[in-house]
Amino acid sequence: MQIYDVSLGITPTLPVWPGNPGIELARVNDMRAGASSNVSRLALGVHTGTHVDAPVHFFNGAPGVETLPLAVLIGPAVVIHLPAINRVTAAALESAAIPVGTERLLIRTRNSLYWAGGDTEFHTDFVGIAKDAADWIVRRQIKLVGVDYLSVAPWKESHPTHEALLQASVVVVEGLNLAAIAPGSYQFTCLPLKLVGSDGAPARAVLLGD
Repeated sequence: MQIYDVSLGITPTLPVWPGNPGIELARVNDMRAGASSNVSRLALGVHTGTHVDAPVHFFNGAPGVETLPLAVLIGPAVVIHLPAINRVTAAALESAAIPVGTERLLIRTRNSLYWAGGDTEFHTDFVGIAKDAADWIVRRQIKLVGVDYLSVAPWKESHPTHEALLQASVVVVEGLNLAAIAPGSYQFTCLPLKLVGSDGAPARAVLLGD
């Protein structure tokens, strides 16, 4: 069984969504300076790197990330590869031969090439899921969708896609690195930090496959 780490490494050079907090990882106790141990401080936005959105991200008063069901965050997943599109549409999903009964869908696009190349710039032309594709996901009763950039929705089209998915209790995982992942079936585990009441949380995500 092969283990694939599909999480982004959190470093100060990792791109963040414009307007979100930057990443700070600093040593505050340093053994080289005489401290008894090394201790670091981490500051970052909850939508940094590989992360999970909670319903309260787009709906005031909705549940936080700690309420997301572990039974959805862990289990069989299908990875599809859509290399030649600029947005994920319902037609693109319909033509992708996604097995009936798929509950966790991870979508690899040209976005993953940014991560494979160590890109440190934020790109606004990333591939996102259009509203009609979000509706398709809801109709197919898919419980979790994962994408390979920092938003599930296209640039400046956040609300329609997020609202369609989150209102239907679809778990949204953003910022996956699927560059080395072939299409097919895997076991998926994605565990966001248990930040009570938070609109999102960084996560470690892995795939298990042959």
